[in-house]
Amino acid sequence: MRTAPAPDVAAVDIGVDFTDPAVFRDGNPHAVWHAMRERDPVHWHPPTGSRVGYWSVTRYRDVEAVLRDHRTFTSEGGTLLALLGEPDPASRQQLSATDPPRHTQMRAPLQRALVGGRTDRHQDLLREHARRLLDPMRSGEPFDFAAAMHELPVVMFGTLMDLPSSDWAWLAQRAETAIAPDDPLYRLPAGAQATAQRAHRELFAYFQDMATARARRPGDDLLSLLLTMHVDGRPLDRGAVMANCYLLLIGSTVTVPEVPKVALLELIATGGYEAWATQPDLLGSGIEEALRWASPANHVLRYATCDTRIGDVSIRAGDAVVVWYGSANRDREVFDEPFTFDVRRHPNRHLTFGSGAHYCVGFAVARMTLRTLFEELFATFETIELAGEVTHIASNFVAGITSLPVAARTRGAISVGERA
Repeated sequence: MRTAPAPDVAAVDIGVDFTDPAVFRDGNPHAVWHAMRERDPVHWHPPTGSRVGYWSVTRYRDVEAVLRDHRTFTSEGGTLLALLGEPDPASRQQLSATDPPRHTQMRAPLQRALVGGRTDRHQDLLREHARRLLDPMRSGEPFDFAAAMHELPVVMFGTLMDLPSSDWAWLAQRAETAIAPDDPLYRLPAGAQATAQRAHRELFAYFQDMATARARRPGDDLLSLLLTMHVDGRPLDRGAVMANCYLLLIGSTVTVPEVPKVALLELIATGGYEAWATQPDLLGSGIEEALRWASPANHVLRYATCDTRIGDVSIRAGDAVVVWYGSANRDREVFDEPFTFDVRRHPNRHLTFGSGAHYCVGFAVARMTLRTLFEELFATFETIELAGEVTHIASNFVAGITSLPVAARTRGAISVGERA
């Protein structure tokens, strides 16, 4: 997905159908969102065929308002464009598809488990895997940075869920397939729907088997926590456990890898890699800027529970409302020079982790993963440049890259030119 604004906002066609994954692989949604913010910040997409219409919300203040008001904009009718107008089977089962107060009961024990000591004690393992994944890059030969990144976040997921390490790479690949079934890299000959259904079946069957075994021998892990969790005075049923295993997998292994990929591509394009890599005091602010810049989760869907307004636009009860994180994170009313990657940006009130009750439960793990990766990247490599064509993912859910060939020079290495 391209990240540049259009030079002529008035000439941009804002009638884009964002349900089409190809728009994100081949097009420039940021140019469309920029035009929407200027011309029609709460834009109606009329029904097409059997698909219902929906609103696109693009300004930061409106996106944040929708996210914070779960009473007016419910998550229980569905949270993704892929299910637009259809009942969500995960409603009131999965954390992301449940509103407070039930959501609060589900979230609290997970939040405690994902912040602090339980996750910090695995940082050495995370660093070891980051070094292993980056090690082939030391050769200076073309290296697909995008492919390598998918195996990093699943380390924390697999460890915290206490799943066999031999399954981690498979889980990451199945998660990618589930959210990008239209992408040529994952799509089966039978089509996108069959691809998604197969990935879902395989993942849910896997988690069912793991849950059955874990119920007999529970431990100090997230799967055991889900199996013993009580909500509204009752334990979660097995369907809810499976739905939340799936949510934690997608949230950790699909979105997080896109942040270093998208950020590195921009750093290479602007020549900013060396400047950031040699200033460790900017690591924290730079990671927040990478999160803003990548905005790896494109959108979230809500449904209006009553007649209401967003800005000066009337919304009817039952209307589908889609908020675009990438658009909110480029809003010039909030961010100075929003189309500039600035590792010194402060404050940086990006909405990459959401806002309100549904703020990402895994935010601390995501930040620790990114910090570890960038520390290892900067400590090892002096320069990085493109070594081939970049391919963007075909998905309206995740903003990312499927192929990013790079060539790097390690610190202290002597280039061919220098030897000559």
